[in-house]
Amino acid sequence: MNATATPSDRTASSVTAVEHDLPSARILSVNVALPQSDPGGADRLTGIDKRPQDFIDVFAPGPHYGDGPGVHGDFVGDTKHHGGADKAVYAFAREELDFWQSELGRPVASGAFGDNLTTTGIDWATVVIGQRVSVGTAELEVSVPRQPCRTFGAWLEQRGWMKAFTHRANPGSYLRVIASGRIRPGDAVEFGLAPDHGVTMRDAFLAKMGDNDLALRVLEAACLPEHHLEQLRKRLS
Repeated sequence: MNATATPSDRTASSVTAVEHDLPSARILSVNVALPQSDPGGADRLTGIDKRPQDFIDVFAPGPHYGDGPGVHGDFVGDTKHHGGADKAVYAFAREELDFWQSELGRPVASGAFGDNLTTTGIDWATVVIGQRVSVGTAELEVSVPRQPCRTFGAWLEQRGWMKAFTHRANPGSYLRVIASGRIRPGDAVEFGLAPDHGVTMRDAFLAKMGDNDLALRVLEAACLPEHHLEQLRKRLS
């Protein structure tokens, strides 16, 4: 099965919405995967290319990688590193897609970074790990950072993508599903109180990507799942 598209083949505007009377923090597009061959050469399909839907229904999958996505009708190809409760739903800001669109010099559609939720009015780098998120009829929770991989770089046809994405340090956010529900374009996004530890998604991402000072802070806060903390402990030791 050959890859059917690249981000360049799709327009940047995948969902339109009436701008008046809509909240500033809201869902612009909800997306599920169009499975295709892994562009990084792995012998599997990938779900990195996600396409707009009228709505998505989210739920809490099993706890482990390989337990599937938390979005009905979505697809996870790399079951060794994706799926499960801590990576149930992936959100990314349209503002960040616009930044990368400018950097790459070509259109980048909502969903093209593998985002189930394309948002507007939210800086996901500044949300706090463990912060609750209400959207549509669902209740979500800020979970763990995304880490760039070979599939991601190959999909975008960019050499040095891991370095560029890490330098930008705005990885979007994986979200747990606390209460199942339906999410639609235009839905308001409301955040609960930030946990006292104050570790942001940017902090957690940079800790995972090699910043030892931030890794110590994340370990002290114990705000990531245990297997993430164990990885940081091993690196620091």
